[in-house]
Amino acid sequence: MKKMFLLLVLSLFICGNLFAADFSLSAGAGGLLGAFFTRYESSSSSGDMSMTQKVDQLNYGALVFFDASYAELSVLIQSGSNSYDEVMVRDDDDGPDFVARTGDGWETMLGFCLLGKYPFTLTKKLTLFPLLGIEYQIALSEKRRVNQGIIYDRTNGIYEKDANGNSFDISTWNAFWIHVGVGTDIALAKSFFIRSELLYSFRLMTAYESDGLEQMKSMLNDNDPKLSGLTSGPSLRLCAGYRFFKL
Repeated sequence: MKKMFLLLVLSLFICGNLFAADFSLSAGAGGLLGAFFTRYESSSSSGDMSMTQKVDQLNYGALVFFDASYAELSVLIQSGSNSYDEVMVRDDDDGPDFVARTGDGWETMLGFCLLGKYPFTLTKKLTLFPLLGIEYQIALSEKRRVNQGIIYDRTNGIYEKDANGNSFDISTWNAFWIHVGVGTDIALAKSFFIRSELLYSFRLMTAYESDGLEQMKSMLNDNDPKLSGLTSGPSLRLCAGYRFFKL
């Protein structure tokens, strides 16, 4: 009974502090710099074929945000340049057969990001807040260059095709991300502040990566290929904001 009473008191204390905390509305804009690293490997159930995908990308862009104390919604436009290395190895009676694509790539994404946050006031001017949230990115442009050759649009259906032999749709590279991180607000004169956020992000498998499995199924008549790997990386956001409402 005492434990239940203590738990109730603690819960009321936490909730009371949560709703007693200052509530404010603010908005702002800024820039971002980040990177991500893709490492995927797939193989047929028989072991006769394997495929690897490696991508190292540097991202840069701009964003606007709207903040409501415990949540931040941002819209961003982001470009990236990368180096990639995709290799397919297939064993047959004549020995292993290698097919490799290596080169550079560029992409542009439109992102919608929602982050949950809980602010801790450390000093009169400094606020710290942990972050956890999601982001959905819509691909606007996907280009590549193979071995310093011509730069091509990946949706043109000439250099790359999907598992059905058709050209890729640009939505093939739409991406869903999970973010964790920490941010700080530094108060300036009146209602202005500087916001910095450091995030580490994990990307779920894209339709392009899923299509690689479908291609393996089709080529080998294999219904159970294996896939393992991860896309993740850090990013830094730096913004200027204005607090226009405070309760």
